[in-house]
Amino acid sequence: MDEIQLERWRLAAGRIREIAEEPETEENIGDYFKRTAEFVLLMLETVKKAEKDWFETASLKQLQVWNEKLYGDITGEAYELSYANPAYAVSRLTDTYGRILSFVYAELRGMIVYAFERRTEEMLICMELFLQIHSEFTGGAAPSGEQLRSDVYWFVSDYSDVMVTKRVQEQLDPSLSFARDIIMEADLEDPRYLYRFGEYVSDTQIRMSRYLAGLPEEEIRKTASVFTEGYRMGFEVAGKPLHKKKTVNIRYCLGFERIIRQAVKNFEAMGLQSIIYRAAVSRVNMREAGRIGYYGAFPNKQYDYDHKGDAAFFMDRAFAERKIGVLKTAYERYRDLAQAHGGPAVMEVFGETPFVPVPKPEAPKLDEKQQEIQVSLNSRMGQIVNEYIPGDERSFTIIAFPVPDIGPQFEEIFRETVKINTLDYRTWQEIQQRLIDVLDTGTSVHVLGKGNNRTDLWITLARVRDPEKETVFENCVADVNIPVGEVFTSPVLAGTNGVLHVTGVYLDGLFYRDLKLTFRDGMVAEYTCGNYGREEENRRYIRENVLMHHETLPMGEFAIGTNTTAYMAAGKYGIEDRMPILIAEKMGPHFAVGDTCFSWEEEVKTYNPDGKQMIAKENECSALRKEDMKKAYFNCHTDITIPYDELQEISVVHEDGSRTVLIRDGRFVLPGTEELNRPFDE
Repeated sequence: MDEIQLERWRLAAGRIREIAEEPETEENIGDYFKRTAEFVLLMLETVKKAEKDWFETASLKQLQVWNEKLYGDITGEAYELSYANPAYAVSRLTDTYGRILSFVYAELRGMIVYAFERRTEEMLICMELFLQIHSEFTGGAAPSGEQLRSDVYWFVSDYSDVMVTKRVQEQLDPSLSFARDIIMEADLEDPRYLYRFGEYVSDTQIRMSRYLAGLPEEEIRKTASVFTEGYRMGFEVAGKPLHKKKTVNIRYCLGFERIIRQAVKNFEAMGLQSIIYRAAVSRVNMREAGRIGYYGAFPNKQYDYDHKGDAAFFMDRAFAERKIGVLKTAYERYRDLAQAHGGPAVMEVFGETPFVPVPKPEAPKLDEKQQEIQVSLNSRMGQIVNEYIPGDERSFTIIAFPVPDIGPQFEEIFRETVKINTLDYRTWQEIQQRLIDVLDTGTSVHVLGKGNNRTDLWITLARVRDPEKETVFENCVADVNIPVGEVFTSPVLAGTNGVLHVTGVYLDGLFYRDLKLTFRDGMVAEYTCGNYGREEENRRYIRENVLMHHETLPMGEFAIGTNTTAYMAAGKYGIEDRMPILIAEKMGPHFAVGDTCFSWEEEVKTYNPDGKQMIAKENECSALRKEDMKKAYFNCHTDITIPYDELQEISVVHEDGSRTVLIRDGRFVLPGTEELNRPFDE
């Protein structure tokens, strides 16, 4: 810190100590400020410990106690009495103050990260926000809710240049190596290293780390190589210039450091430095759904769900313009780093305890106008990212592994997942080509559910003009998208009609019972589910978490999953409801709502292994990119899979009305695909 910042720090810290001793406000509000001031003081103590390398030398027990201090008030039953819980905050602080003060406290909790990384500027910003809010209650008359909202708004707007710029830098600059240094230098056989990140550490991370520490080095190398080779193959298959790239972003969940360390080495051998940045903690940079970056355990998923709509406190057109301006300036500042960035390598996890959120009226929510602004903002941000990191020059890979929460058979399931992730792609490549050869002769596909599944969908296909050189379906054989097992296309929207229904499915960690989407000319026309007693709540749930605030979305992808090995493994261990979409999408036909799989790279020519060019890379929405980019892309893509045992039939419909059946009663019946039924028989 410079002298000015240091003086601000001293003044802020001193004032916060005074508030912790005497909050100077009436009972309930006073309790809020006292407890929040005590949390900030805990952050000041944490940064001192970080500066003295205490987290590298403390005992495991000491580290566990401190981790509980940092996260304890939002875990378990403690959350019910925490000001981080908007329902509790409203009950104690009234509707006027409760929501906004709960937001402030949630924002201040980002100081945990800043303390560990010694990011004193962001810490100081948070301290001054707290003091500004406190001052509103000590200057005479009680403030209005609108005044507090104004304070929050200008905090977010004024400091977005710091927070957004820092976020762009940490996504692109390999010199910011906080996490990578821990991964590459720590003793990974000693689980104490997990507490050096500043994330919440549960028994899951410790058990995962210890399990990997006990595996032979050869097994670690094999597992990491599948991950990194998928990334390399993604560039090779698409004909993209990997040699021009200098960095790759690794995203993962704590506990997998031994695999990640080997991945870093593998990428170095390719000429790539690994950038490992943390999932965002400030509401300025956070997304409503999912964590982008590395992360630890979830202290409380209900807490995250309660605060996913916090942007309601500041989202308006002026803020959106401010953020776009800052983002553009930041990318211009780091232009060279952006051009050298290759894209993400993502390691997901699955097996956590299923989570069904409780909707709370006290939780903030974007109104309709704000939803429109958020959708527009996401679109414009996507355009800026694509301008500086062009889609036709970047790639990705994604893989998933189970965590110990999946049950007592974890180790067996982990080995089975490694087997699934390393299946011989040559077998699937040949079989999937047989499916594609028939699909390319059709005008549409008819998908019909059975039993309790009420799916009845007609998907219109693009037309092949030159059968010798062109194809409508991509033959996916485990490069960017691990494991093997799907053929997919971008459907023609016109004529794509009917009902998509699944009796139960997890999407991005949220459960949907009897999810039903009705399509008219490829667009979602109606939607509902059976999660809640009130239809209004069901529709809001889908609007927020599947449609991502859009009024409608197109069917961006239709695919047929062929990985029956994964499907039977899920059934064998009773983990169907815990499989990640990455694997689940290979376990039956799936449909994505949102962008196509080829968004931002429609002009890049891609070819199947048989040499035919993939021509179904856009639909009527993405084709609008040449006229109005805002209408072309939706910046979301959610896959919904129908399991084999809920399928009556998938058939290819030809121009003369005849049909070729691919799947009947959940079994592949097309000649040449019989091998896919072997796992069912075994």
